Amino acid sequence: MIHVNDIDWDNWIPDQIATLLFVIKDNHILLIRKKRGLGAGKINGPGGRIEEGETPEECAIRETEEELCITPLNIEPRGRLFFYASDSIPHILGYVFTASDYKGSPRETDEAVPVWTPLSEIPWSEMWEDDRYWLPKIIDGQTVDAWFTFTGETLLSYKVMERQTAI
Repeated sequence: MIHVNDIDWDNWIPDQIATLLFVIKDNHILLIRKKRGLGAGKINGPGGRIEEGETPEECAIRETEEELCITPLNIEPRGRLFFYASDSIPHILGYVFTASDYKGSPRETDEAVPVWTPLSEIPWSEMWEDDRYWLPKIIDGQTVDAWFTFTGETLLSYKVMERQTAI
């Protein structure tokens, strides 16, 4: 089993850099049921890989527009997630953002189905296992760095730390 403390994170290089964005408004969170790609069938936030020349925030906005047909507003950086996988899943550095509002109307696309969920009813059992360790902190307004090791879709170990400085 590979533990997060076994990895030299200072020299670790991700295979992909990606983003996630969560709209949190009126005691609800806007999630998606992913229809294709890594995590298809799972519930998560909209997001995806950063394109050439794009900042993480620009990527988070673009991916939310593509997956839900809305433009997030009042965006705040909330974390960095480091994923090490011991198999075919790519090593990913993920930037996490929250938004307190949006313009447009969330609708289903060929990539995702919108899922408005009360904060008290987040469907953890339908999400990636790591989400339950960092997402509540993000929802509470904290900024975090978090490290995870996986085999397939099984979480092996994790470490979550609140950041005291901006990302």
